[in-house]
Amino acid sequence: MGPLGIFEEVTQQLKRPDIVQATNVACPNNWATDPGALLCTAEVDNIAFGTGHQIYRSTILPAVEAAETEVILVTCFWARSETLDDLNNSLRKLSATARRKATTILVRLCFSSSSLWQKLSQSSSSNGHIWPEAQWRSYLGLPDVDELQGLDIEIKSVFQLPFSVMHPKFVIIDRERVLLPSCNVSWENWFEGCIDLRGSVVLQFVQFWQCFWASDGDQQTIIRFITSSNPNNAATPIVRATVSARGWYSSNLDVQAVPAMFLPSPHHRFDLPWLSSNRPPPTPLNIYLLTLLARAEREIYIQTPNLTSEVVLSELLAALERGVDVTIVTSRKLMRLEQMITAGTTTGRCVRRLRTRYEELRQRDETASDGDLELGLVAQRPGRLIIRYYEPRVASDPDVVEPVQSHLKLTLIDSKIAVLGSGNMDRASWHTSQELGLALTSEALVKEVWQALSTAMEGRSTTVYDSD
Repeated sequence: MGPLGIFEEVTQQLKRPDIVQATNVACPNNWATDPGALLCTAEVDNIAFGTGHQIYRSTILPAVEAAETEVILVTCFWARSETLDDLNNSLRKLSATARRKATTILVRLCFSSSSLWQKLSQSSSSNGHIWPEAQWRSYLGLPDVDELQGLDIEIKSVFQLPFSVMHPKFVIIDRERVLLPSCNVSWENWFEGCIDLRGSVVLQFVQFWQCFWASDGDQQTIIRFITSSNPNNAATPIVRATVSARGWYSSNLDVQAVPAMFLPSPHHRFDLPWLSSNRPPPTPLNIYLLTLLARAEREIYIQTPNLTSEVVLSELLAALERGVDVTIVTSRKLMRLEQMITAGTTTGRCVRRLRTRYEELRQRDETASDGDLELGLVAQRPGRLIIRYYEPRVASDPDVVEPVQSHLKLTLIDSKIAVLGSGNMDRASWHTSQELGLALTSEALVKEVWQALSTAMEGRSTTVYDSD
């Protein structure tokens, strides 16, 4: 099945009565009455890899400083860090620009988690908490209000006890441009990615923000129509890869009107893994990824911080059994306590179990092949399985910060489809957290994303299993 066929299949699944019923109680759920509205187009300007601080400094904050009317920044974690320090400087510059032009620029900052106190003390309502100006500096580490007089700022946090974080990360600039990073406003020196988008996809992000994050006043804001291009007119990307002296990687892409599907995944009540079904909630992101894995024909590449979702492991094994090659890049020891709480297992255990199940599959295949050959039949051999753990390079330049773990979330299928966003391949992302993904369909785009990623990942992984 082709990529556009997958779009259609997912859209039809989202129209099923049982899924519509489940969607009606989710938040946000603006796609429930018309799943086809999730289809859009995206013009891809740039993809960058590096630490979160490097990506903010090189890609996100220059866009923030160039804003003319509005900045909407949504992140999961908010922490005092170099990233926050640089964001503060950008807000000061933006305010100065607005005052010089005698105008006001609207800024909306949204996050889910900043401290244990914040998560325990604020309301678990999806309406969240609006932070008063008196707490901006002391609790959130922002500049004094007097330094931001050119900005109309509102800061909102949403968290649901015990473990339902709002995990998406995105930045909307003037409702004309979206940056979709994997990183938070935080201090972790992790390997991250960020893609820069324009086109009708921007409207999808605006609607998502308005449905979930916007306050009553912002709900009345008129959404400007963003002109979409012909989705069949996908130009070949022109790439100029850059490796900066500070260790981040950027590829400028010129891709017009790539067919895309916006993939929200509302948060759900946390439940203990051994007391609940392994079947995840039927959200657009979950349904799309399951359909994508089930329809893969040649190869699957997954880079994820953690791998503890049982349904993902089962789909990967089924794909291998069909003869599809599978490559997984994950982290060896990242957030293991969180994995035990939310999944009852760890990535290491799941990787070992996948290897064991795969070896059993190969053994069954070899046994079956002997009998098939006697009958003149040729059996389908299992696909190749490669598992790699992220491993930082040995720093050759003391001035360059080396990412110590991989936090990138990326799935590539058959060199045709790329899925990026906030969702991990762990149980928390599939069952509990609010997530947001974006599927992009273009062989030219996937080729360039892969080339840029390969350059950025060179020397940053170790193979722990290769079936060949």
